[in-house]
Amino acid sequence: MNKQSKLAVLQSFAAGKRSFVWLAILPLALVAAGMLTGCKTQISQTAALKEQAAMAGELTRTNSELIKFKEGDVLKITFPSSPTFDTTQQVRRDGRITMSLVGDVDVVGMTPSELEKKLLDLYATQLTSKLVTVEVVSSAIPIYVTGMVLRPGKIMSDHPLTALGAVMEAGGFDFNTANPKDVVVIRREGNIMKNYHLNLRDELKGKQSEPFFLKPYDIVYVPQRFSMF
Repeated sequence: MNKQSKLAVLQSFAAGKRSFVWLAILPLALVAAGMLTGCKTQISQTAALKEQAAMAGELTRTNSELIKFKEGDVLKITFPSSPTFDTTQQVRRDGRITMSLVGDVDVVGMTPSELEKKLLDLYATQLTSKLVTVEVVSSAIPIYVTGMVLRPGKIMSDHPLTALGAVMEAGGFDFNTANPKDVVVIRREGNIMKNYHLNLRDELKGKQSEPFFLKPYDIVYVPQRFSMF
C-alpha cells in the first residue's frame, strides 16, 4: 500500500472515530438539554403559581378592607385558642354586638381587620394565642314598606336598595290610589325620627335624579293620592 493510500485510510478512520464520538455524545446532550428545559419550565410554573397566590392574597385583603359592618350584618367571630368565646351575632340597631366577658362592642363602620385588632386588645389577658377571625355570614338589612303598595310589609335585602327599589320589591305602586310624587322615608337618626320626601314619579318617568339609598330599618311610606271625589 502506498503512502497516499495509507493516508486516505487514516483520514477515513479518524473521521469515523469522530462520528462515533459525536453519536455517543448526542443522546447525552439531548437529555441534558431536556433536563434544563424541564427545570426552567418547572421554575417558571412555580414562580407563576407563587405570583397567582400573592395576587389572590392581596385581592382577599383588599376585599376584606372594603367591607364595613352595618346594622343587620351577621358576624361570625372565632377564637382558635379559646373556642368558648366563639359567637355568631347580628349587629343591632345601636350598632353593637355583645361579647362574653367584655360586654357591648361598637362595630358599625369597622372593617374585619379593625374589629379583629379591637377584640385582641379586649381579650388580651384571656387568650393564649393572639389570633381571632371575623367574617360576615350574611348582610341582609330589614326595610319596611307601607301605604299604597301592592304587598306592604318587611323586606330583607342583601344588596344596596333605593326607595324606588323597595317599592318595587313590595309589588310596586297601587296606581289606583298611590301618590308617588310625595313618598316619605322615615329614618331614625340617633334619638330623632327624620322624614325625607321623595318624588318617585320623576324617577319612574326616567328623569335623572340622585338615587336615595335606604338604611337598615328605614320605613318607606307611599301616601294615598288626594281626590275630590
